[in-house]
Amino acid sequence: MKKTIARLAALALAAGFVLCLAACGEGKQEEPVTLTLWHVYGGEVSSPMNTLVEEFNRTVGQAQGVRVRVDSVSNTNSIHESVLAAAYKEPGAPALPDLFVSYPKTVLALPDEDILVDYRDYFTEEDLAGYLPEFLAEGTVHDRLVILPLAKSTEILFVNKTAFDRFAAETGASLDELATWEGLYAVAEQYADWSGGKCFFAHDYHFNYFQVGTESLGERFFDEDGLAFGPKFAYAWAPYARAALTGGLWLGSGYATEPLRTGDVIAAVASSASVLYYSDVVTYEDNRTEQVEILSLPCPVFAGGEKLVMQRGAGLCVVKSTPEREKACMTFLKWLNEPERNVDLATALGYMPVTKAGFDRLLPAAIETLEDPMYVSLYEAFLQTRQEYTFYVPPQREDYLSLETRFEKTARLRLTAGRAQYLEQGADALAPLLRTTLAEVQGSYDK
Repeated sequence: MKKTIARLAALALAAGFVLCLAACGEGKQEEPVTLTLWHVYGGEVSSPMNTLVEEFNRTVGQAQGVRVRVDSVSNTNSIHESVLAAAYKEPGAPALPDLFVSYPKTVLALPDEDILVDYRDYFTEEDLAGYLPEFLAEGTVHDRLVILPLAKSTEILFVNKTAFDRFAAETGASLDELATWEGLYAVAEQYADWSGGKCFFAHDYHFNYFQVGTESLGERFFDEDGLAFGPKFAYAWAPYARAALTGGLWLGSGYATEPLRTGDVIAAVASSASVLYYSDVVTYEDNRTEQVEILSLPCPVFAGGEKLVMQRGAGLCVVKSTPEREKACMTFLKWLNEPERNVDLATALGYMPVTKAGFDRLLPAAIETLEDPMYVSLYEAFLQTRQEYTFYVPPQREDYLSLETRFEKTARLRLTAGRAQYLEQGADALAPLLRTTLAEVQGSYDK
């Protein structure tokens, strides 16, 4: 009897244990969907994007079973190369991540663009209506929205106001003259004469000056074979080349950031994101330093032309996988681009927000919280640009990068040689050099 009771007790205990296991199994959380991300926003140690990823993982991500893992923080060129290596399955290349930062050039270079999700499959028209349409247009490749804008930049005129004020006090030059390209290049000539041959101005991308400029004047910059070189191009060439030949335009290689930081120029059109590399101290060639005020102004335009300005900055692509993983990506991206959060990310990086609500409603208030005068000036220039300008959408051409690279090299080389001739031959050589340098650049593209 005792054995029977003991046996029943053991069976009951075992049954209870099984029921307990079953109950525990029913209540057990499934493993979260882990998404991999390659981005460019900050360094491995200090990154506003990484901070947001951590916030998502411990809040919405934890609640909805989604976890984002940052596998790479690099630059757009490195990510471009890594994505293509992965897509073409090169030996030793990593697998494609779930999400990666991209420009259209990366998408166009993929072996198959269909490996990317079309955001229109997951975002409603109402969702997309909240974004600036020009930013969505740049992310649309072959009628598919494959790059979601996240933080955009544009071109801004940065001015060393401290140095400009010294120049203006003696010459009467005004910052107002820098609102047009005609005025800016005239001031550049004046500065070169006043300073004994020093450059006034540098441009990050001479190609952008001509591309946006000719389009703003109502003429196509590109044709089927490459560059059109129409009458408006020649109009844009004249003040630009004149300033270069007389010494006011910087023709060195590299980004415009560097000569502004070293005092080799006192004005530069550059990506607005380059504000991250400026400081309020200029270090001259002889190691002297000077405390300066860096002022941001909207990009110059041609008198009588449309107010167009280049949009820059990459977006995020999602690689096709499973419905579960793709939906998890959308959960993260919709959270990330909520207007308040997007403004926080953009202002931490020196970029523009991408939603209408963020730009128009939230950004003005966010500016009041900024402590650095250089950033305040930048974001005030952003607001003016948003109100007065149209963001230009570059064409999606497979030869775009090669045309850009070739033009940058050709124009700078031809004008550098022309500058040497001008110094040797004097002012009488200016008019002939304006014609010959233009003909040389155009001729270098003849078939």
